[in-house]
Amino acid sequence: QVQLVESGGGLVQPGGSLRLSCAASGSIFSIRLMGWYRQAPGKQRDYVAGITSGGITNYADSVKGRFTISRDNAKNTVYLQMNSLKPEDTAVYYCKSTGAYSIGSWGQGTQVTVSS
Repeated sequence: QVQLVESGGGLVQPGGSLRLSCAASGSIFSIRLMGWYRQAPGKQRDYVAGITSGGITNYADSVKGRFTISRDNAKNTVYLQMNSLKPEDTAVYYCKSTGAYSIGSWGQGTQVTVSS
């Protein structure tokens, strides 16, 4: 009942920056946690960052100090600011919401490619 649409992916050189957006619609009042995950070709889907309804953030060790998750409640949108990008950051990035009864919803994903 929650629909998520990611945007902002693309091709960037190492050391560059991108900002991903995740727009939520549907039963948005049920959302308690928003997060970003990524999946590289042939790899498992890994946790990247999360933000709670209270504004508490958490990051995977691999992105600490480089990525920042934030939200704009007025726009029902969560962002992932990615700086100092590395080739190993290349992946499809997915937005996920967690609501009441631990019900989760996923976006369709957006491709991020870091290459020279």
